[in-house]
Amino acid sequence: MGPTPARFSSGPLFLPPAKTFLPPVTQGDYDSYLIRQFVPRSAQDAYDALRTLNLELARLPETISNPMIGRFRMQFWRDTVNKTFAGNPPREPISILLHKAINDLAERTGSKSSASSIKFWLLRFINTREKYMDNRPFPSLAALEDYAENTYSTLMYMTLATMPLRSVHMDHLASHIGKACGLVATLRGVPILAAPPRPLHTPVGHEAGNSRNQALLLPLDVMAEVGLREEDVFRHGPQATGLQDAIFKVATRAHDQLITAREMLTNIHQGIDPGHEYEHEGEAEHRYEQEDDTTQKDVKRGFGVLLDAVPASDYLERIEKANFDPFQVRSSWKLPWRIWQALRKTEI
Repeated sequence: MGPTPARFSSGPLFLPPAKTFLPPVTQGDYDSYLIRQFVPRSAQDAYDALRTLNLELARLPETISNPMIGRFRMQFWRDTVNKTFAGNPPREPISILLHKAINDLAERTGSKSSASSIKFWLLRFINTREKYMDNRPFPSLAALEDYAENTYSTLMYMTLATMPLRSVHMDHLASHIGKACGLVATLRGVPILAAPPRPLHTPVGHEAGNSRNQALLLPLDVMAEVGLREEDVFRHGPQATGLQDAIFKVATRAHDQLITAREMLTNIHQGIDPGHEYEHEGEAEHRYEQEDDTTQKDVKRGFGVLLDAVPASDYLERIEKANFDPFQVRSSWKLPWRIWQALRKTEI
């Protein structure tokens, strides 16, 4: 007889249908909406919950009237996570769906170890979002990459853990791709955050006021290097001196991260060493047992999670065509086709 499945709750919970979560993701995170159908089915509930939470926290600075309310809201989410993983989720859609996902995971594995990793990463994700909730600029490009590691890469770690798939090489790929996604998200946000605030809708569809101030999140060391001033962007938008140079430097770093991930993936397909060590190996929740090499199988099984690289790459191509003017980047009708092509070829 196998191990008794671990559970996180003794009683059933009403679970809203998955479509409850999809409209917010469709409206506010179209990239994730396209990718979710290629994420392994066992991880889709968690994927929906995590991406909806990401959207909620990303929009929080624009929907609060003062920083104290924001801190209360972040504490609410920390408490929600703790209660959810303790088996007592609040009657709130994200926590209910996440609770279902971790219960399903425990039943499949007979263990709570993966859920413990997810909780660790989720709390780190919330804490990092809170640190930059006031839309403060990043002091350096390295600090922006650290932020991306603790948010976008961490979202990918959590999705892999819900499959569950614990692999040093998959986490390594997720780290590089997540950093690229975080850098791209910062570039995408420039024309939005630098513009005067407009009314917006919350992830659950309610209209909310917008009390935020204009902001520019580009790294301060990059801005200083090219002579870009925040107030010039607020006043002159794309005509601000140095803006395109600053965008170019951040975009180049994002592109470098994707190049590294592609080189790793090519090496894995060829059955050779990925090329360099994973800088986070040995850290909390990044310790791996020495087992038979299953890297190629792991990549095939979890490749849907790595598809986050495709929208990032697509945006970088479009901003290059716009001469690194983020105000001139247009949406891409080719993105669904590119995601399908990446999946078919197992290339990012």
